[in-house]
Amino acid sequence: MIATLTGIYGAGGCGRGIMPLARDRHGKVPDELVFVDDALAAPSIINGQTTKSFKAFCEMPAAHKQIAIAVAAPALRAQIASQITAENIPLLSVRADNIVFMDDVEIGEGALISPFVTFTSNIKVGRCFHANLYSYVEHDCVIGDFVTFAPGVQCNGHVHIGDFAYIGAGAVIRQGIVIGANATVGMGAIVTKDVPPGATVVGNPARPLIKN
Repeated sequence: MIATLTGIYGAGGCGRGIMPLARDRHGKVPDELVFVDDALAAPSIINGQTTKSFKAFCEMPAAHKQIAIAVAAPALRAQIASQITAENIPLLSVRADNIVFMDDVEIGEGALISPFVTFTSNIKVGRCFHANLYSYVEHDCVIGDFVTFAPGVQCNGHVHIGDFAYIGAGAVIRQGIVIGANATVGMGAIVTKDVPPGATVVGNPARPLIKN
């Protein structure tokens, strides 16, 4: 029987970026560290790791199991988390070795923190946060559950971000801004005003997206 079976849920780009970080901590044995992905038609090998369906993962004999959810879409990540929790499988956090934590940083379970990410001081982050390459979170920020930062997000001080928000690559959030739940901030947007819940903003300065 395997002592600890670790799954990276999602074999897409997000998962392939997280797998090497998990491998550094859990070794390279394919049957102990696997991709979990129900979208794949059949088991295969991706980047040297075996793939399994969630059902097959649950059926594998192991004394302890854990899963990190490497899926960028916040709402889908939440659905997967509910599925995993229903099977009494703990959510795993995966963090790069070179991230920077300063003072009083609290991050919930299931976080995936990529290389070169910085958290300064007095920060509270909810469950299943994704912080991609070169993002930073400045002082006194509060970030909800299932929030995604794409690469290079600059989140300045005293920012509040609601659950399920998605912040696009290279976006800059001015100090003191509130971004509502389920909001989307487009790639490269410069956010200088509060973003209502469910809104999508783009551009410099960021404005609501008008759909034709």
